[in-house]
Amino acid sequence: MSEKIIKLHDLRAPALAVPAAPVAPAGLLTDALSRPLHDLRISVTDRCNFRCVYCMPKEVFGKDYPYLPHGDLLSFEEITRVARIFIAHGVEKIRLTGGEPLLRKNLEHLVAMLRALPTPSGRPLDLTLTTNGSLLARKARALKEAGLDRVTVSLDALDDAVFKRMNDVDFAVADVLAGIEAAHAAGLGPVKVNMVVKRGTNDDQIVPMARHFKGSPTILRFIEYMDVGASNGWNMDEVVPSGEVVRRIGAELPLVPVGANYKGETAARWRYLDGGGEVGVISSVTGAFCKDCSRMRLSTEGKLYTCLFATRGHDLRTLLRAGHDDLAIGGAIANLWRGRTDRYSETRTADTAGLPQGARKVEMSYIGG
Repeated sequence: MSEKIIKLHDLRAPALAVPAAPVAPAGLLTDALSRPLHDLRISVTDRCNFRCVYCMPKEVFGKDYPYLPHGDLLSFEEITRVARIFIAHGVEKIRLTGGEPLLRKNLEHLVAMLRALPTPSGRPLDLTLTTNGSLLARKARALKEAGLDRVTVSLDALDDAVFKRMNDVDFAVADVLAGIEAAHAAGLGPVKVNMVVKRGTNDDQIVPMARHFKGSPTILRFIEYMDVGASNGWNMDEVVPSGEVVRRIGAELPLVPVGANYKGETAARWRYLDGGGEVGVISSVTGAFCKDCSRMRLSTEGKLYTCLFATRGHDLRTLLRAGHDDLAIGGAIANLWRGRTDRYSETRTADTAGLPQGARKVEMSYIGG
């Protein structure tokens, strides 16, 4: 099969405009729909060592795929500076993503730099990371010592054959489970495990996954297969609605609903009736949660995205490297967020039509989930 090239980086990204008058940070920013800026997700690499069929399929991301050159990536110092500016505007949670973030050399150094950032409230920054778990067993202790709070691990099947078909690089389930155990041992908890459910591919793993993690300190969450980007060939028929997931589990392991931990939590929580822990379901397709979305995303090369389903980013790196001070850059970020009206998941159609002519949603592997 010939390789199909879909470049991740956004050549259409306009540079952020610096406001004429300084915008002093006040610790709170709200967008055009009154949603506060609370979370920043930072992609630290566009590379991954998995080729998951729903994210970075081999026919698109083959061995000759043109990844970003190192000089295009934001340095740790630039990432830390951006984080400091966002924190001044009210961000309290930062999640490091990729690609696979643990492929970024010396990532624990960045974690330590971010951990040292003060917050206006004096409360510690909530600092987390999402990983496929392949390198977690050897990295967990160093990440914890650097100041990481906890990790979320992607695991889409318990059956080895199914999992290997999904990651498409012959990586074994046992190695991911070893990473999860290492994370628990290092104190990176509560560890969450995310399973993307795709009908006809791994939906037979829903109950086995629930059984495996029931009674453990791991929180398992099921995510509806999403129409992120253009490379995964998304089809609504392949979505397993969260309600069906809950019914399948509940038929064998009775569940009761529990309330959210905080406003804007993406996962609906369910607890086992016998007290054996909890599971969560993220209804990213059938139960949009745009009204409470408080996230901005920063790409590997310094583009800001106001929605996971965005068709373009906004170039922040140019401002960083042009000598502007923090007040000017913070003002540009504030203006971007204040004009935000994104609510794609509430307005999507079954075929995801309605995008501007020639537009293509950004790939999830570029800005993280």
